[in-house]
Amino acid sequence: MSLCHSFTLTRIAVNRVTNVALEGQSEFVIKIHDINDNEPRFTRDPYVARVPEMSDIGTSVIQVTATDADDSTYGNSARVVYSILEGQPYFSVDPETGLIKTALPGMDREVKENYQVVIQAKDMAGQNGGLSGTATVNIALSDVNDNPPRFTKTLYDFRVPESIELGSAVGLIRAVDADIGENAEMDYRIIGSDGPGMFDVTTNRSTQEGVVVLRKPLDFEKKRQYSLRIQVENAHANSRFFSAGPFRDEATVKVTVEDVDEPPVFERASYVMEVKEDTARNTAIGSVSASDPDDKNSLVRYSIDRRTDMDRMFNVHAGNGSVFLLRELDREENAWHNISVIATEFSNRAPVYVRVLDVNDNAPAFATGYETFVCENAKANQRIQTVSATDPDTPLGGHRFFFSLAQEAAGKANFSVRDNKDNTAWILTRRNSYNSLQKSVYHVPVVISDGEYPMQSSTNTLTVRVCTCDREGNMKLCNAEALTARAGLSTGALVAILLCVVILLMIVVLFAALRRQRKKEPLIISKEDVRDNVVSYNDEGGGEEDTQAFDIGTLRNPEAIEESKQRRDIVPEAFYPAAVRRPAPPPIRDHNGDVRDFINQRLQDNDGDPTAPPYDSLATYAYEGSGSAAESLSSLESATTEGEQDYNYLSEWGPRFKKLADMYGGDDGDSDS
Repeated sequence: MSLCHSFTLTRIAVNRVTNVALEGQSEFVIKIHDINDNEPRFTRDPYVARVPEMSDIGTSVIQVTATDADDSTYGNSARVVYSILEGQPYFSVDPETGLIKTALPGMDREVKENYQVVIQAKDMAGQNGGLSGTATVNIALSDVNDNPPRFTKTLYDFRVPESIELGSAVGLIRAVDADIGENAEMDYRIIGSDGPGMFDVTTNRSTQEGVVVLRKPLDFEKKRQYSLRIQVENAHANSRFFSAGPFRDEATVKVTVEDVDEPPVFERASYVMEVKEDTARNTAIGSVSASDPDDKNSLVRYSIDRRTDMDRMFNVHAGNGSVFLLRELDREENAWHNISVIATEFSNRAPVYVRVLDVNDNAPAFATGYETFVCENAKANQRIQTVSATDPDTPLGGHRFFFSLAQEAAGKANFSVRDNKDNTAWILTRRNSYNSLQKSVYHVPVVISDGEYPMQSSTNTLTVRVCTCDREGNMKLCNAEALTARAGLSTGALVAILLCVVILLMIVVLFAALRRQRKKEPLIISKEDVRDNVVSYNDEGGGEEDTQAFDIGTLRNPEAIEESKQRRDIVPEAFYPAAVRRPAPPPIRDHNGDVRDFINQRLQDNDGDPTAPPYDSLATYAYEGSGSAAESLSSLESATTEGEQDYNYLSEWGPRFKKLADMYGGDDGDSDS
């Protein structure tokens, strides 16, 4: 608790029924004593403080304060003692007041700027068992001007042309200072120069650079190099640190003057010459003299500025500057003549540029090959075309062309030419209508002349085709030549059209070929057709040695053949009764049993197949050929005679082979019949 409280209790005894006091009241006083149950608390956390760098030991930084909620009048529960946990040996704290002070001399901001100090406040006067609290104090060192400026180089070398303007910057010099703010501000000044007053130096406050400025004109021929000694120092020096050394620095600046080609200079600014008015022509009346100020001392050439001598009364000798008369003078007419003489450098070699001047030796012509059309229902004075001209000549004042109709066509012309005075002309109709049946093409000769000397002209022909147009003047129908000209089909377009025609022809030929490939007549034309049909596969090959023939491996492995495979040449019908399969006949030979079983199995399948055609069919399995161990299975193509074979077994193959049994199973007489 924060205070020592006392409570007073009043006691009185009363009758519950009557509420009458049975005895007098009495008082009890209860006092509550404080115990140390609250730790000290700082008023802020963290604290922020600044102290100048290089401060002496014991310089106050900031005071921290901690409070304890316990009773300060009772015991030591609220007596707080301060101590520093972190921040030694740079800072210390007063244990009673909490005042933080510097504890180390020469703390330099440029080495370390920010510090963090942890302060502890402990009650019970710092004794064991007391409660404590901590706070952080962030201390920054503020800058002081304890560092002098220093040049980055001891020698600066600049090169400038002698024609540089006054007030221009010759070069920049730079010094650095580890301090910041106003402590880093610098001033530059010239403390020594072999050209007094030629240069000055100023300070750029934004960059703290020194700017060397030209104050007097330079002359390469008089002095080619200057040497300056420039000093820099802080603008706000701190005398406290002067004992550490001078707070200034020096550097040498060399300025090299570069030569620039300068014009000749006359010995005198003006010349006055007197001459009698009756002096004869070509008489020298005086002379002027100029020299080249450059080291090469080039020769000087003199000339008269004709803008000051429009009447060409004087002249000057180009080599020696002598002025002489070209015409006789008359004082009464003009007593004074003010002329100017120009002096220019003259060298032994000079580039000569020859320019070929243009003469008018080309005739103008149409800008392009013009071709146009006129409507049959055209009106008189109707514009049908605007023409322009071109000329390879390049006159100084630009081209000026004149257009007119040729004289030989002026009398019988169906068209006229109107010059627009702007290097263009209009082609106009001269009658109200034109008939393409009478004449479909007109040729209009147009004469084009230029305005130069000597005048050049040429006759150009405009082709006009007569076409049928609508009321708005749009072409509807024209002759073949006009249509080709107006359409402007290119070679690429013609090739594309021909290619399309070839493709169409190829499609027609392909379609005709497909139509010729008709399907063969089906084996079964109708269900009523009961004609005998012999199907021959006509591929009997060269026997076992013929690798191109049918693969006999299929017949030798009947297990690989799909069972109960329906025929594809007729539609299955469910109403046919299932035929009873008969057992296979006994084997004829002992070898090649697989082939024999395969044939027998196919016979039984056909006998019991309700979808088989209702007439006998002979299938020739011509795969064996010569050299076959199974010999020929075909009864029609057998090498033996009919008398040597017994065909009675055909009658045992069922009703479907009855026709064959009758043909081959009977006697010879039946066979012959």
